[in-house]
Amino acid sequence: MLGKKKQKPRRPAGHFDTLISSRTTVEGDVHFSGGLHVDGRIRGKVMADEGADAVLRVSEVGEVTGDINAPHVIINGTVHGDVYASAHLELAEKASINGSVYYNLIEMAMGASVNGNLVHQREPVGLIGQDRSRADRPEEPATESSEPVGVDTSSGGGKSE
Repeated sequence: MLGKKKQKPRRPAGHFDTLISSRTTVEGDVHFSGGLHVDGRIRGKVMADEGADAVLRVSEVGEVTGDINAPHVIINGTVHGDVYASAHLELAEKASINGSVYYNLIEMAMGASVNGNLVHQREPVGLIGQDRSRADRPEEPATESSEPVGVDTSSGGGKSE
């Protein structure tokens, strides 16, 4: 039947090299490449190796307390920290994130919750040093500044009325 072809969901391939089981707690940062499936708990940062097309999946019983940084991230559990997904982020129906989410492409199911900011990032470069690089970019306009345009406040003497 023409036009009725079922489209496959945009999901990374499902080969996971490493499993953190539901009876396991990892304390400290985790660096990985390939696929990492988390059913247990991680207390520390979870980071994919630079340049790797890595996939992190946190199941509905999984929990991460710390920042996540990977190209492909699938969450159906709990994350207490910021999530940086440079390629694709999928939030399933039981996903709960307490922190900001930095993404390029996002898929969010009904029931998923984010207690923080959702920030779209077009360029995957620099997501690791997001906070540092933002302060170093003077070309971005200040959106929350109450300073009038054209007033030089760098003299140290303050404004004269």
